[in-house]
Amino acid sequence: MAKKVLGVSFGRKMGNCDILVKQALMECEKAGCEVAFIRADELNISNCTGCIACTVGMMMGKGRGYCVRHDDFDILDECVMQSDAVILACPTYETSVTGRFKTICDRIGPSHDITFRKGAWDEGKAAGKPVEQLPDERCFKKRTGALISVGGAMTENWIALTAPMMYEFTFPMAIDVIDIVEYYGAMAHESVLGNPEMMERAARVGQNILASLNAETEEERMQWRGDEDEGACPVCHTRLLQVSHDARTVDCVVCGSHGTFEVVDGKLRVHYTEAEKNRSRLRWEGKLEHSTEIKTQAQPTGSIKNLKELKAPYAAFNPGVFEPDANACGNIKK
Repeated sequence: MAKKVLGVSFGRKMGNCDILVKQALMECEKAGCEVAFIRADELNISNCTGCIACTVGMMMGKGRGYCVRHDDFDILDECVMQSDAVILACPTYETSVTGRFKTICDRIGPSHDITFRKGAWDEGKAAGKPVEQLPDERCFKKRTGALISVGGAMTENWIALTAPMMYEFTFPMAIDVIDIVEYYGAMAHESVLGNPEMMERAARVGQNILASLNAETEEERMQWRGDEDEGACPVCHTRLLQVSHDARTVDCVVCGSHGTFEVVDGKLRVHYTEAEKNRSRLRWEGKLEHSTEIKTQAQPTGSIKNLKELKAPYAAFNPGVFEPDANACGNIKK
């Protein structure tokens, strides 16, 4: 059976993101894969309201991990569930991902976190529930992913948050990212079609996805196939570090790996133990640690008996918005 590869573009129609994703998909299709393409901005997906019904339902054995709302997110979800690999491309808005990208990620997690879903699945099966009342079994499939970020800025650090933030799409579902492309300086070309080097790099994304899908072992499937970077995290291959309050250790902002650092020959060297790498939120142990925190430490409704009374003065406090300044040149229609 042919492998299925899904491409999702969060950019403008026939803009750089669309073209780069399609270039990668074309490589996969040439090799016999079945491919699909989605433009995220054409989907009608509402914001997550934070009701947490998706997660609470799974923890209580009453839900499948799906949102109570039914909109075009269901289309995206079905395509992801069918896929063996996912290729994402997102433009940089204000140094990071687009609002639509974040909206979709909020709807994905934690409802799609595989540790929540696996727990609900195992408990439901043990209780004899039919599969249609359990989380979608396809969510446990091993998947490969690639991330492409695009920014017009000629300076790389203006797009530095985009690719790392794109992990919010992949890590709840344990999609293994094996390649990342950060395309900055895009405004130097009318279109990426005028940048042969970047078009070739996008084709290599497709080739790397194919190599992962055709791997004979799990280790080979998960193998990093992107560009090598001396300062990158060995787990997620990004370069964002958070320094501890005592300035003695660092955490990878993306995957949460905790390490120590030193400067050797003028270069920053970060050291991660295998135990700490396994606590990464990209790996099962790290995900399970977090979902266990939520299951065991989140306080239930009713813990504060007089909460309604405590909230009353805040509910009554509603000063409203400022009146428009008639003497200023703002953008409110008069």
